[in-house]
Amino acid sequence: MSTDPKNQQSNPDQVAKPSQGDLDAINHLRDLYQQMRDELGKVIIGQQDVVERLLICILARGHGLLMGVPGLAKTTIINALSQVMALDFSRIQFTPDLMPSDITGTDILQETDQPGKRAFVFSKGPIFANIILADEINRTPPKTQSALLEAMQEHRVTAAGRNFVLPSPFFVLATQNPIEQEGTYPLPEAQLDRFMFFINVDYPTAVEENRIARETTGKAAPILNKLISGEEVLKFQEIVQRVPVPDHIYETAVDIVRQTRPNSEEAPSFVKQWVTWGAGPRAIQYLIRGAKARAVLQGSYMARLEDLEAVAQPVLAHRILTNFQAQAEGVTSRSVIEQLLKAQREKA
Repeated sequence: MSTDPKNQQSNPDQVAKPSQGDLDAINHLRDLYQQMRDELGKVIIGQQDVVERLLICILARGHGLLMGVPGLAKTTIINALSQVMALDFSRIQFTPDLMPSDITGTDILQETDQPGKRAFVFSKGPIFANIILADEINRTPPKTQSALLEAMQEHRVTAAGRNFVLPSPFFVLATQNPIEQEGTYPLPEAQLDRFMFFINVDYPTAVEENRIARETTGKAAPILNKLISGEEVLKFQEIVQRVPVPDHIYETAVDIVRQTRPNSEEAPSFVKQWVTWGAGPRAIQYLIRGAKARAVLQGSYMARLEDLEAVAQPVLAHRILTNFQAQAEGVTSRSVIEQLLKAQREKA
């Protein structure tokens, strides 16, 4: 998509145009995004929306949670993404017996330079990497799940009274199986809220499954080329922060989030009927940051309403809790969000 202002969606707000350097970087990222899609396409068939949302999380300095039944390539997608990025990658397989220290690290008694003397030395855990794959995060009890909280929010680890800063950039990309399956533990709401996106991974189409059968069973998986460095990721994150946002986009984000709360005066009747509680202010931040990141991936120099609508589902789906009546009627948080978006379009 062109960055020419004439080609942008018109709006009444006046926003400052980014510098020429930022415009050039946005164009470069748009081209790089297409190269990454092509490279990932060597091992990932379909799931383009999942790939886009993961990249939005990375550019917006967020974390992503992938939800889907086993066998939908959730782990493969994250592995492939790490291969095209020149970043340190660490995989943590969550199991019922995993302990918090298995994630963060622990003090180990070791010999010192002085004969006969020992000292505790902190041995870093797998959390000390740029991209963390928290595989099947809901297969471990909440005590261990919570070990990720400080790391995800503060980008640091506290162990034995000392703080250890995590490398930058830092992302947690987690996968989970549906909680109704046996042997799983629902994630605490506090940890769910740390994830910017809740990404639902659906079954592939019949055409895609035909390609999977033909293209993935007769040869070894290819080695993917690295296309982007950690320094470039940090630079693109700064550019995303500077993307202009028109006033009506801020106002729409605030309106949508406030309408998800059943006790709010702005809440429509169907929210009061179906929702127990809605999204908090962090959802507003993620809506704006996600809209900025998506705009940049599309080659746009400012956030648009279509970008906000595109990230509304993954931002809000895990932040809206439906009640028993909604569940009895087959109403999900996703259908509530769709109705809210539809109402916003009609107001516009």
